[in-house]
Amino acid sequence: MTTKPFRILGLQQIAIGAPDKGPLRTLWCDIFGLATKGQFRSERENVDEDICALGKGPFEIEVDLMQPIDPAAKPAVHATPLNHVGLWVDDLPKAVEWMTANGVRFAPGGIRKGAAGHDICFIHPKSNAEFPIGGEGVLIELVQAPADVVAALG
Repeated sequence: MTTKPFRILGLQQIAIGAPDKGPLRTLWCDIFGLATKGQFRSERENVDEDICALGKGPFEIEVDLMQPIDPAAKPAVHATPLNHVGLWVDDLPKAVEWMTANGVRFAPGGIRKGAAGHDICFIHPKSNAEFPIGGEGVLIELVQAPADVVAALG
């Protein structure tokens, strides 16, 4: 593999799904004390989520508590309780270009705005013949780090 034109800086988020996010809120907000900093709802992504936070500033880790809008529809955000892990990256377009050229399979949708407003894309949990590198069963979100996160973690 060639020299990477990007760096993975740290953990950006974890996303946890359940048929009903109420019990997730009880544990993560009421018991653990995480603050809710926003909500996100997307029919296209079949998700109703509370965006919570652990830590502050560039060291903040987002904890998304998700439930499906329609439990019978796809994507099934509740089918795997640990839905995905998000990683900060310093240059998302370069990372996607390099990873694609080196056999990483990405989920459909390309680079787009995520729930928290950062550019994101997803590495597919499974590889295939064309792209032999996947998340080995884990959906991985790559998140464009803002300048303060790059400065603090880079």
